[in-house]
Amino acid sequence: MADHTQAVLAGPRRTAPSPGTGRAARRRGDPLLAAVAAAFVLAQLLLVGPATGLGWDEVVYVSQVSPHAPAAFFSAPRARGVPLLVAPVAAWSSSTVLLRCYLALLSGLALYLALRVWRHHFPARVLALAGALFASLWVTLFYGPQAMPNYWVAVGALGCAGCLLRARADRHDRAALWGLAAGGLLMALMRPMDAVWAALPLLLLALAGRHWRALSALLAGTVAGGAEWIAESYAGHGGPLRRLADASAIQGDLGWHVAVTDQLRSLGGRTLCRPCTGALPGPLVTAWWYALPVLALLGLLAARRARRTTPTLVALACAATAAFPYLFLIGYAAPRFLLPAYALLAVPVADGIVHRVTTPAGTWRPRALTLTALALAVHLGTQYTVLDRTAERTAADRRAWDRTADALHALGVRPPCLLTGEEAIPLAFHTGCGSAATGGHNANSTSAAIEETARHTPVAALVPPGGQPPAYARGWPAHRLGDVLAYVAPTAQKGPGT
Repeated sequence: MADHTQAVLAGPRRTAPSPGTGRAARRRGDPLLAAVAAAFVLAQLLLVGPATGLGWDEVVYVSQVSPHAPAAFFSAPRARGVPLLVAPVAAWSSSTVLLRCYLALLSGLALYLALRVWRHHFPARVLALAGALFASLWVTLFYGPQAMPNYWVAVGALGCAGCLLRARADRHDRAALWGLAAGGLLMALMRPMDAVWAALPLLLLALAGRHWRALSALLAGTVAGGAEWIAESYAGHGGPLRRLADASAIQGDLGWHVAVTDQLRSLGGRTLCRPCTGALPGPLVTAWWYALPVLALLGLLAARRARRTTPTLVALACAATAAFPYLFLIGYAAPRFLLPAYALLAVPVADGIVHRVTTPAGTWRPRALTLTALALAVHLGTQYTVLDRTAERTAADRRAWDRTADALHALGVRPPCLLTGEEAIPLAFHTGCGSAATGGHNANSTSAAIEETARHTPVAALVPPGGQPPAYARGWPAHRLGDVLAYVAPTAQKGPGT
């Protein structure tokens, strides 16, 4: 009787597949994951466009390794992962198209590898849908080919979580241990504090289960990735604690700030929402955000039935800790901040969707499949609409920087040269100049030093309309260049025909 009761509670007994059968099934799923990654690369190149110029933050990162212009000021919150990532191209070529294509290809490969790690715990169709859901978000497509750190933290976190689950299941899985170390290294190189938040549940799980090799691999990779940031903290910031304090000040003093509504506002295509004011985007734009917790719960219920509760809980826990500081500890928003959470949530969400549209026998439920397909079609249409608007607006802004740079060249501000003032950092890179600031978060010079430089080097002080030039530039000729006034030092020599 006890045996009969146990059988009823456990459900029908399933014959466990042989190891060879499992490996064959996983290999058959590889082309499906590769197809998703290839589609992601193609979508980036077609929908975002590789010719879009570099943005403000990208300029800071790329200028660290590019011979095109002097390195921009590197503030406390930044880490050197992105300069290392772009160095194979940016160190010898100034082509934005080449850089974008390189990053798009690399982002597709990284997505494939991060998804592939999870094949031991989820069917290929679940992982393929997870990859498609994550890769089709406008924010993922927009930042995949950009020289920014958040996407790389996302794939690093996704890969790390999958590798820890593999190492937990098989203590002798060397590939999983190397994957843990590589994922921790990647995250910490890009954003050390984000790496800590994303890896926290993994560290606790490894510690609680006494998986010492997995714990050591994750810690070793994370510490190795953060070593440069720590060394630079001592060299230029007065130590890690001082650097963290400076970073907090730059980010508006980290503390208890409920930024959930700010993140909602940013979903409409605002790449930086600071200050985050204005109306919320329409319900079609934000509906997927409200659906995420419901779909994640469905994924957890599906996981319980399929006996893979632990992998789902790990993904959910890592998503929660990765999102927490950007939802509750920072006073502004940018949609890219939550990319790690979206990547991790995609797996249980996809599992929940597949569970709803298929029967226990694996056949489709026609009505559920139709409704789900319609909902996903509306979601995709909305995402691509936001992406198109955001990409076009961004490209227009960067074309304006190019026009201003050409105008500065015509006024004689050519390398070696120096820009200061309004949007000096991105405009300096586009012009081939260095940049300087005497105040604010990017302060790296003094008025006396800039004035001395202007005696022998072309210098331009950029001022917004209605603004006042710095004291040392008040006697310099002023020129209207688009939305700024450029006060150009007399040492600049105008080009022919100007």
